[in-house]
Formats: sequence, C-alpha cells, structure tokens
Amino acid sequence: MHIDTTDGNTRRAPIGYRTALLLGCTALVAFAPMRSSAQDADGTEGATVLETIVIEGTGADNDARSVVATKTTGTGKMPTDILVAPASVSVITSKEVQERGAESVEQVVQYTAGVVTDYYGSDDRYDYFDIRGFTPYTYRDGLAIGRTFGGTREEPYAFERIEVLKGASSAGFGAAEPGGSVNYVTKLPKSERFGEAYVTGGSYSHKEVGLDFGDNITEDDTLSYRLTGKLQGADAEYDYSEDNKKFIMGGLTWRPTDVTSLSFVFDHLNMDGVPGSGGQPLGTDFDRDRFFGEPDYYFRSTNRNTYSVMFDHDFGNGLSFGSNARYTNGDDAFGSAYLSATSTDGSNIAKRYFFGNDKSTEQFVIDANLLYETSFDNVESRTLVGVEYNDFESVNYGFYNPSAPPINWVNPVYSGGPASTAPTSGTANDQKTKAIYLQQDLTFSDRLTASVGLRNDWLDLSETNLFTGVTSSDDHSEFTGRFGLSYKITEELAAFASYAESAAPPGIGNEPTTGKQYEAGIKYRPDAFPALFTASVYDLTKGNITVYDSVTYLPQTVEEVRHRGIELEAKAEVTDNIEVIAAYTYIDSKIEEPGGANDGNRLMRVPKHVASIWGTYTLAGEGARGDMTFGLGARYMDSYFTNITNTISSESAVVFDASFTYKIQENTTFQLNASNLFDEKHVASQDSGGVYYNPGRAIYATLRQTW
Repeated sequence: MHIDTTDGNTRRAPIGYRTALLLGCTALVAFAPMRSSAQDADGTEGATVLETIVIEGTGADNDARSVVATKTTGTGKMPTDILVAPASVSVITSKEVQERGAESVEQVVQYTAGVVTDYYGSDDRYDYFDIRGFTPYTYRDGLAIGRTFGGTREEPYAFERIEVLKGASSAGFGAAEPGGSVNYVTKLPKSERFGEAYVTGGSYSHKEVGLDFGDNITEDDTLSYRLTGKLQGADAEYDYSEDNKKFIMGGLTWRPTDVTSLSFVFDHLNMDGVPGSGGQPLGTDFDRDRFFGEPDYYFRSTNRNTYSVMFDHDFGNGLSFGSNARYTNGDDAFGSAYLSATSTDGSNIAKRYFFGNDKSTEQFVIDANLLYETSFDNVESRTLVGVEYNDFESVNYGFYNPSAPPINWVNPVYSGGPASTAPTSGTANDQKTKAIYLQQDLTFSDRLTASVGLRNDWLDLSETNLFTGVTSSDDHSEFTGRFGLSYKITEELAAFASYAESAAPPGIGNEPTTGKQYEAGIKYRPDAFPALFTASVYDLTKGNITVYDSVTYLPQTVEEVRHRGIELEAKAEVTDNIEVIAAYTYIDSKIEEPGGANDGNRLMRVPKHVASIWGTYTLAGEGARGDMTFGLGARYMDSYFTNITNTISSESAVVFDASFTYKIQENTTFQLNASNLFDEKHVASQDSGGVYYNPGRAIYATLRQTW
C-alpha cells in the first residue's frame, strides 16, 4: 500500500404473545412442502457444447406474474438457478412490490429474511436498511452504485426485480460489506406490446400518476422501446413537509440478430422532500406530525441522470460476450434543525443545531466478460472471466452550526433558518477501481455443483480538503474469494455450504474493511406448486472497522464484530388463490475486542429476532363480479441497542399491513394498501437530543389499467 500526503495533515470530519404467535406462524410456513424444476443437458461422451438451459419463469414477464423467482444474478455475474446457488438469495419481483404497494426500497425489502428496516424511524434522507447487521452495498444490473447510507433513495418503479444476496459478495461484484448486497434489475423493452397506467391517492395529500408501456418499432421485432414514468405530489407525515417526485425512464433495445442484443436506457429522478421530522424531545409523547425544526430551513432534494448501455452477443459453440456500462451524475442536498439536548429543569426547552449537506457526484462504470459453457462426460462447466472499471468522483460540502435557537416544545415558536449557510467543511473524493475476476461452476452428474469466484480489485483513492487544498491519496490491492458446494438430494431439495470474503474501500489512511462468512443451508422447490423455501445458518465476521455511535455520532474503532445467525424464508403460491411470504431471522451479535470497553456488546441496530409473514387470498368472482384479493401482513421487530455501550435501546413491536384488490374488468383493477394498519407507535431510534418514531399509518387507493 502506498500513502501520499501533501501540504500538511489530512483532516476528516465525522461524518410476548403476539411475538410468539408470529414466530410460530413463520416457522410453520417455512417448513411446508416444496418443489423444484430442472433440465438435463446432453451428456454424450467427450467435450460437447451444452444445450441452452431454460429455467421456467425466469424472465421479466414472470417477475410481473409471480412472487416466486427461480433464477438470479445475485450471486455473481452469471445467471444461476436459485435452487443450486450456494448462498441465501431473496428475490422481490415486481408483482410482489405491486401487491404490497411498496413505495420505497425500505418497504420493498421489509419482508425479507436477514433485513432490518426503519431503524432511523422518521429520518427520510436515505434508504435505511441493514442485511445481517451491516449496511449493504447496492448494484444496478451488476454495476456498483454504493452504500445505501449516504446514497440516493432509489425509485422501485424503475426495476423489474430487486435481488438481495445475504453474506459476503466481493468475489462476485467488488466492494461490499460482509452482511449482504442488493442488485436492482432495470426494466427493459420487450419484443411485444404491453402497458399499464395508474393513479393513486391517499394519506398525507398523496397524489400520484404512473405509466409503463412499450412496443416494437419495427415489424420484424428487431427494435423495441419502453417508457416508464411517475409523478408524485404529497406531504410527509410531519408539519411543513413535502414528498414530491418526478421520475422518467426511456429505453431502446435493438436485436439485429437472434444472438445479439443492445439496449440503451436513460432515466431522470427528481425529488423534493424533507430529511425527516428532526426528532421529538426526550420524555415526551407527541403525535408524529409535531415538528420542532425550522420551516425556513427544512429540505431534501435530489436531481440525478443515469445513462445505461447493455450488450450481449452469443458467438455459438458455448461462447458468449456481455458488457454493461453506466454513466451517472447527480446532486443531493438536505438541511434541517435537529434537537441536540432536552432540558431537565422543567423549562420545556430543547437545544438545537443546524445541519446540512450539499453533494455532487459523477460516476462511470463498465464491465465486460466472456462466458464459456461446455460439458465433459457427466460434468457441465460454466466459466466466466471479466474486467471492470469504476471511476467515482464526489464534491461534498457540509454545514454545521451548533448554536441554533432553542425551542419550547410546549409552545413552539419558530425563529427562522440560519443567518448564513456557508459550508463549514468540504471534501472532494476520487475513487478509481480496476478489477479482474473469474467465476467457475462445475456440475457433476446434474447433482453436485462446485462454485468458485476469485477477484482482485485495485483501488486508487484521493481526497482533497476544499478549504486547505491538502490532498491525500491511498492505493490498495484487495483479493477476495468465494467457494461453494451445492448438492441436489432430489430434484426438489438441495443442500449448500459456502465460504465467502468481502472488502470495502476505507477512508484515506486506513486499511480496507474486510469480512468473511461461513454458511450452510437447505432449499426446497416443490413440484406441486410454485414455491421456494430456504433455511440457513451462518457465521460472519467483520474487521478493521470504525463505527459511529447512533446516539453521540462519534466514531469508535472496533477490532472485530461477529454475527452468527439463523434464517428461514418462504415464498409460495400454494394454490391458484393463496400466496404466502414468510421470514424469520435470529442474530447473535458480538463485538470482540478483548480488554476493550465494548467487548461482548451487541452492535447497534441489530435485533436478536425479526419475523414477518404476508399472505393473500383471492376470492374468485366466477362471472357474478370481479375477483377480490385480500392481503394481510405482520412484521415483528425485536428491540435493539442504539448506542455501542448498550445502554439505550429501541422498543420491540408488531406492525400490521393490509391490502385489498378488486378486479373491475379483465384489465382494470382497484387496489387499497395500508401500511401500519393499526397506527402502532414505538421508538425506533434515540440520540442525545430526541426520539424518532416508526412511520405511522398510511392508506393509498390505486386505479390501474393494463393492456
């Protein structure tokens, strides 16, 4: 490793009963009967080219028609049958997103095993969720985006599916945390006419219209288009708030031959909202809409453009080439007055501070790979080799004023925004990553699959203090591996075991954070009905880390964190009119630093138990009326510590969601969705200034027309 520092030192700114019932229901569902599907390849003697493998229901069309996915790219760049993938993977299809009425990525993943959401309560700046106790890295079509914390809140309507990989994934995708990663799969044009349009209205003056349609441009189906858009005008659940959104995405796909495809997608995302309520004073219990910030300094804005190109070509004889590239530029900003301390002298006075951020980012990332598929006697082989280049630049200005006017929480009088919002900190970062990777799958007699992933990333990091002009730089070379075995006990049942490593870029002057995970599990996919059931146990560790206390926001160095857990997950279309999604998570979290002050403590935001279950029942109209579908879900979250000393914790709770859909005509539906149906209220987070509650009840009605 080489470290360069010029002109001085580097300066960085610190940036009961219902529970038992829910757990029992989840466990019961997780061990229901199961099915699988497979296709044999030609097993003639000698080296032969594999026949094309067709896995039922794997395309975008099936994502819109089923909650059960059978194929994933979540474990690497190669499309893989989920049943034999040696890892725990959860796929949330567009059908599931629509049925549950998920408006944010947090809501999309909140019924997924291993995932914890809403841990910052009313803070709406980012997509807040952890996987197996750690903040995930995200990817779009296999290309890196970055961490969820500090990143742009993604629009779920842009994606055909969202793939959640549990565990370390650096050998497949590059920079990652050991807890898991998320891959967003973009909606692409189809070689047929299709479409939908909808209008939505509901809580907090919510008004929304959306459309998603496409068709062939040429008569020979070689050129197709797709246009997706969404306009939203709304308030949030706090006084003086807004939640407005403009999203437009257009795509073209050219298929000059049956073996070549080129797609181009552009999307624009514009959001004007607020960064959350700012918290409520300690010891109080006001309604969620009470606001103790400053209306004149209360905003969150996002403006981002993304250009994506995807190319595939099959040379024949088992050899194919694929390449994805993306260019993104964006601006994000927020500002608010936050509570810093609550008076205890009976004066009802809360101290506050002003805090804001203005960030501009630019990224170009490209990946290219060759895939070779062949077979030798009873051995099927798939080999993928590729290279990747990622150039990410950002300019980040921060504003902090610890002396905002205090506020009387009994009789609040707003005093206006800060007299000056001149930045108090500023950094420019440039991160260039070059990588080469290899993925190899060998399947013996259509039973045993051995999977290996190897990758090396070369990281060139540079950071400039925009106030002093001091520039510091680092370079790192990180090698990561993944080794897995999967054995099909029957055509419906497979067992797996794996070892995987992760590495994530550090701050200047620090070593990369590293992780490793051991995992074993079993998967069922019954023939009787579409379903996938997964049970797994894992042991993962993360080292070389700096954590930020959720109460004091001060950095603390931790030698190592170890998480050991159990996960159960089920997605099943049990009959033509019954669907069930269920998940259970257990995590034993432990900080390991012998002799340290926090040795043996749990990591922040890591509950011991998390469970959820969602089910739908369709009552057929049989011609007398339209079909009616009833949905009901429950989510249990155990309490978790909000500080590293384990002295302050959140509150455990069960939250219910519901839906109702009426099929007015063949292609026309009316849908009602309610999140937090009974308006359950609990403390999701707490810091030195205040408490933050979980989101309140929201009810939305949608009229949808498809063709």
